[in-house]
Amino acid sequence: MNKAELAAVISDKCGVTKKQAEDMLECLTSTVTNTIKNGGEVTLTGFGTFSARVRKGREGVNPQNPSQSITIPPTKVVKFKAGKTLKDALKASQQTAAPAPEPETASEPVEESSDEGGSAEL
Repeated sequence: MNKAELAAVISDKCGVTKKQAEDMLECLTSTVTNTIKNGGEVTLTGFGTFSARVRKGREGVNPQNPSQSITIPPTKVVKFKAGKTLKDALKASQQTAAPAPEPETASEPVEESSDEGGSAEL
């Protein structure tokens, strides 16, 4: 689902115009972005928490020259931690979906006997 599709769903469910729904989404995304950029976090109870964290620097491989090592500097990244309600909803959808097939167990090898009553050759 993309932003336009989400705006259409919000418009239908909340009884607002698509333009108003798009404006609400734009306001939400800009508020979350600015809050995280300024070091804060946004918690939507039951849904999750958006925050920023610093990913430490590390050594990597130059994709253009795999024999060359490069240093990847520390960088800020967005972190999302799913809330309990969201996790429970996903677990419930897994349980209502068709159960996964049971893994086949290894059966004992079947020995074939020869017509002469001797043991089978492997």
